[in-house]
Amino acid sequence: MKSSSSRAVRAPVEPVAIRERALDNLRYIRETMERAAAFTAVPGWGGVVIGATACVAAALSWREEDPVRWFSIWLAEAVLSLAVAAWAIRRKARAANVPVLSGPGTKFIRSFLPPMIVGALLSVALFRAGDVQLLPGIWLLLYGAGVATGGAFSVRIVPVMGLCFMMTGAVALFAPAEWGDALLAVGFGGLHMLFGFIIARRHGG
Repeated sequence: MKSSSSRAVRAPVEPVAIRERALDNLRYIRETMERAAAFTAVPGWGGVVIGATACVAAALSWREEDPVRWFSIWLAEAVLSLAVAAWAIRRKARAANVPVLSGPGTKFIRSFLPPMIVGALLSVALFRAGDVQLLPGIWLLLYGAGVATGGAFSVRIVPVMGLCFMMTGAVALFAPAEWGDALLAVGFGGLHMLFGFIIARRHGG
């Protein structure tokens, strides 16, 4: 007969708290869904409004011979468009009860911002050098690149919109300088209104 002293003494196993395991599972599920979800707060009607203001800016800058006034018009349009976009995104996200800085939202912003920063730096450099003729092509190309890369984390129509902006920018880059305002109207005006309407109809305003 084996003595009781030879038996292995096992330490009591503490049961894992069910609540903690449930919270960990919920956290994992939420993070997985955020990584897989698309950023759906891209504004539709907000894009239409931005397109309309861009058409007004193109009309004001048409035949403008003073580069300072021309640049100022489009700078004002950029600031106005940014304000409209921020308001529209926040409004759409609130209506859908989706945080703007969620997983896909953060990825969208991180992908969109670098081309915008490059565009801002090139704009200042070219303006100081007195060479603004390349700006329409550069603006459209880099904006399109930002929309296309950020759109990888959004609905499918957004990267398509970015590619259309890039194609318009490529034309503007090599077209005669006097076409600049017309192509800016086609891009920032027409494309914003067209795709904004499509997004609003398919994915909400």
